[in-house]
Amino acid sequence: MNIVVANQSHFKFAQIICDTIADSAKVRGTGIAKRTPEYILKKMENGNAVIALDKDKFAGFCYIEVWGHDKYVANSGLIVHPDYRAQGLAKKIKQKIFELSTEKFPDAKIFGITTGLAVMKINYELGYKPVTFSELTDDPEFWKGCQTCKNFDVLTRTEQKMCLCTGMLYDPTTKAKEKEKKVNGKAFKRLKSIKESLFLKKKNK
Repeated sequence: MNIVVANQSHFKFAQIICDTIADSAKVRGTGIAKRTPEYILKKMENGNAVIALDKDKFAGFCYIEVWGHDKYVANSGLIVHPDYRAQGLAKKIKQKIFELSTEKFPDAKIFGITTGLAVMKINYELGYKPVTFSELTDDPEFWKGCQTCKNFDVLTRTEQKMCLCTGMLYDPTTKAKEKEKKVNGKAFKRLKSIKESLFLKKKNK
């Protein structure tokens, strides 16, 4: 299995990607925003998508959406072809698109909304945290993408405050602070250990 950044050489897979997304929505009976082949082609052309291939056979896909003048990034449209499900491929695709997102948009907050427990678990392992919709982008173009979802009426009635999806967010500034705190904590423990050791040596003299 090969997971790569999609480009123009993968244009031929645009239709099957859209069909697989639509079929998945019907089978699951949950809301998945529909996408057109033209939309998928644009993502590939801009280098904002990853595709999983088994030789020359389509296996999975995911793309990046950018909102709020690069302040927010969404990893959307995650789909795995039925022939390749239950093999851990979704997690590998999410990891690849996450790495691409942090590489291209290092200062952006990465978010997603989903009803799938499996996706929530993957997001959590990547460092996402559950958040309210108010912490996500307020860009109206993002929420327009939900219009084709069967649950859009719920989102409308709540004035975009909640829906059946769960919002999850990765904040690079928060992760940096957590990392700094962890490093400082280890340094403090080492310093404390050194001081205690010196104190004991001095006491025993």
